[in-house]
Amino acid sequence: MAPISSENPLTSDDAQALLAMLPTRVEIKRGMSARELDQVEERWGFRFAPEHRTLLGVGLPTGGRWPDWRDGNAEDLEAMLAWPVHGVLFDVEHSGFWHPEWDPRPVDTQDALKVARVHLAKVPVMVPVYSHRYLLAEPNRTGTPVLSMYQTDIICYGTDLVDYFHNEFRRPMPTPEDHQYTAVPFWSYFLD
Repeated sequence: MAPISSENPLTSDDAQALLAMLPTRVEIKRGMSARELDQVEERWGFRFAPEHRTLLGVGLPTGGRWPDWRDGNAEDLEAMLAWPVHGVLFDVEHSGFWHPEWDPRPVDTQDALKVARVHLAKVPVMVPVYSHRYLLAEPNRTGTPVLSMYQTDIICYGTDLVDYFHNEFRRPMPTPEDHQYTAVPFWSYFLD
């Protein structure tokens, strides 16, 4: 499969091929309807990336560390959605992290956390794909990287959803040397 882009969107056949890569222990339930996906987006206040929406429309991986958008526990889903921001806040509190675009760091840790929360309320939402692997919640952008997010230890785990599935569940695909991942506002800072 070629890299995902607006000119080369993920198709249903591509999504089937990705789901076929998953280990047999992963239960793949029937795909979510457009209405179900709309309800998830309304309930949680984000919009799936086009390729994520296509994948979930073909089949819903469940069990283990897969978010079950249809029947999952609301507290678990809420925690998964909050994970990226909570990780940054953890490092603000315990590791002295401070983003260079935020005004000078307050001396008091609790004040620093308050300021960080204000800034983090404005960053793009990241949606869990699997475990602590996240994709940008952006319905008008396709082909963004899947990021492995653990506090401020954030790495690119796939230049797009296809590359991610190959890296996580199969042999990695060769990536052309000149291929760059698409920047994700705010979150790409951690990749440099």
